[in-house]
Amino acid sequence: MSPAKPSPPTVVTRHVATSPERVFAVVCDAWLIPVWLVGAAHIRDVDVEWPSVGARLHHSIGAWPLLISDSTEVVEIEPPRRIVLRARMWPAGEAMVEMRFEPHESGCTVVMTERAARGPAFWVDNPVQRLLLRHRNVESLARLAAVAEKRRA
Repeated sequence: MSPAKPSPPTVVTRHVATSPERVFAVVCDAWLIPVWLVGAAHIRDVDVEWPSVGARLHHSIGAWPLLISDSTEVVEIEPPRRIVLRARMWPAGEAMVEMRFEPHESGCTVVMTERAARGPAFWVDNPVQRLLLRHRNVESLARLAAVAEKRRA
């Protein structure tokens, strides 16, 4: 019997018809996260240093009354091209989320890579779970694009 393997990452991309700087600014505005990230219900608090490395935002995910309250931490940041976050959702586990913003002449491409980092989802490669996560992230990037493209500067 072979040992269990970690579940593979989920990668989605989306063209956004605005600059990487505008999209990055929306992603880094912690108070806007529930507007575009599917499942994010409420931001309870944000460290003053956000989005510096080590800074956290304190969130609730899910639908009321079934909410999980935890935090997300900035692991790496390269404005305006890349941010890596550690999203905690215990007891479900933790995920590492990398977002890259690749410029081109008609805007930018956002690449979102999410992988389980710790907890039950790390060891369980569930195709249904991956499919739902993929659809969630596709919808999240569609919402992010709408906010970034239509938000006033």
